[in-house]
Amino acid sequence: MAAKKYKYNPETLSYNEVNLSWGARILKFVLYLSPSIVMGLIFAFFFTKQIDSPKEALLKNEIELYKSEFERLKADLNLANSVLDDIEKRDEDLYRVALYADKFPEELRLMGVGGSEKYAYLNGFSNSELIKSTSETMDMLERRLNSQRLSFKELLDLAKNKEKMLASIPAIQPVRNNDLKHMASGFGYRIDPIYKTRRMHTGMDFTANIGTEVYATGDGVVESLEKSGWGYGQCIVINHGFGYKTRYAHLSAFKVSQGQKIKRGELIGLVGNTGKSTGPHLHYEVEKGGQKVNPIHYYHSDLSPAQYEKLLEMSQNSFKAFD
Repeated sequence: MAAKKYKYNPETLSYNEVNLSWGARILKFVLYLSPSIVMGLIFAFFFTKQIDSPKEALLKNEIELYKSEFERLKADLNLANSVLDDIEKRDEDLYRVALYADKFPEELRLMGVGGSEKYAYLNGFSNSELIKSTSETMDMLERRLNSQRLSFKELLDLAKNKEKMLASIPAIQPVRNNDLKHMASGFGYRIDPIYKTRRMHTGMDFTANIGTEVYATGDGVVESLEKSGWGYGQCIVINHGFGYKTRYAHLSAFKVSQGQKIKRGELIGLVGNTGKSTGPHLHYEVEKGGQKVNPIHYYHSDLSPAQYEKLLEMSQNSFKAFD
């Protein structure tokens, strides 16, 4: 039984029994328990923040695992890009050189995949930068692999046609050595025989008697037969495909017709002195990819090393052209 409480009354000079209402009693009880309630709430808050539930602990472990896997994936992608660097270098420096292929367009290797806004949906996560960086690396690898696939497809097509290509590339002299008197002029700047000025000579002049046989230097198709009283005079142009064309100028006669298919070493015309020419000779040109190039680099199929060196010396020491 709860002890009774008394309160001194100064008016009556006596103690009166104190009787509390139920509300006062409840308030007193609450005030009595409030420190315990506050401490309980503090402890509850502390433990819920510091100690994860089993489900939260599992989610945290999964997030750490995903982060670790993303980092490993990014490292693997960087390694794959490094390996692809070596493949691209071999492509350009070895395979394309061996197959006489042009350089693969750089703009195709660097095809864009979109700006930073492409990855905006990945913002707002705790590991957003890692995820975005990995995605960018993967996209880069994907487009580089696609470009390399296109390059290898082109090289594969060239390899399948290699025999045809090698037969088509100009690779012999258009006039036999024993028919030559000497070389009049090589490729480069020479003194024009008519104008007496220094001009670019875009071919090689082989001096020979009128009527000397002229041969196709590679397989191809006769693209045109030209006749002019000036310039190249009577001239044959052969399209060899693979970006190659050859021109045989100042002829006295044609031995082929336009559109005719030609094999390397086949008779196509006779040496003459037509057009802008100061003496019987054959003016021979090689064109690759639309640019006229030095024919001296295309006599590798019918000359010994000594003969090639002699021809090279003659072409370099000839300062006057015949046309």
